[in-house]
Amino acid sequence: MTKKKAKNDPRPSWDEYFMEIAQVVAKRSNCSRRQVAAVIVKENHLLSAGYNGTPRGVKNCFDGGCPRCAGHTPSGKGLDECLCVHAEQNAICQAARYGVDVSGSTIYITISPCLTCAKLIINAGIKEVVYGGDYSAFIDTVKQMFREAGVKCRRM
Repeated sequence: MTKKKAKNDPRPSWDEYFMEIAQVVAKRSNCSRRQVAAVIVKENHLLSAGYNGTPRGVKNCFDGGCPRCAGHTPSGKGLDECLCVHAEQNAICQAARYGVDVSGSTIYITISPCLTCAKLIINAGIKEVVYGGDYSAFIDTVKQMFREAGVKCRRM
């Protein structure tokens, strides 16, 4: 939960700060279709970050590692061919890999989460989702699931 900044404070708000970090992290994405990032924060402290791309040790997407991205599949189609790991998944995995507890945290994502990532966010114990743009697939289902699970969700 972020606090509002004082009127005379020239610094970005915490929301702006962490979303800007996520936007920089997205630049590391190796997906040739869409660069997405997520940062997980607790008590205004950065716990983990992740971006979308092929799994560790697999040829990068922009080098032809993902058959979906290497082809001409229309947006929203052929998702079962995509080898990329989503940014939220990578951020949660990185935290787990290094033994970082994300329960009670906030995740900042450059685009709203898909249904699979929403389920992972809920089960990881993340309590708030702040996102930039809309990923139209499943958005209503995801928001309903977050409400039911008690996860605060808001677009920035």
